Amino acid sequence: MLAAFLILFGLLTIKEGGSVLFFDSTAKAEAGNYVPFVLWFNFLAGFFYIAASIGVFISAIWTRRLSLVIAGSSAVILAALLVYILTGGLYETRTLIAMTLRVTIWTFASYLLTENKHLQQRSHT
Repeated sequence: MLAAFLILFGLLTIKEGGSVLFFDSTAKAEAGNYVPFVLWFNFLAGFFYIAASIGVFISAIWTRRLSLVIAGSSAVILAALLVYILTGGLYETRTLIAMTLRVTIWTFASYLLTENKHLQQRSHT
């Protein structure tokens, strides 16, 4: 269940970010005051979301560390976004909400993976 959610989350992240960055002028217009460093981070992070979901699916021990890296780097980007906002940068409220949601999702996923006894047992093999 977690693997399916994370792969869907990753695919949607790549699709939406890629549309704004590379392809769709309508998507770029609808994005409004998007924050380029947040958009690039999320687009690239989507590939790591997919890698993590594969790790969950195969019960790979490295998945815990990857999920922690994703959660931590997302928190750093959220902090940078807050600094950007507080210094007068233009942004969309949905960007702030989305980054908060991403940090929450990956923090929770990291917790679940850390508590998963199956992954801990696999670390000895």
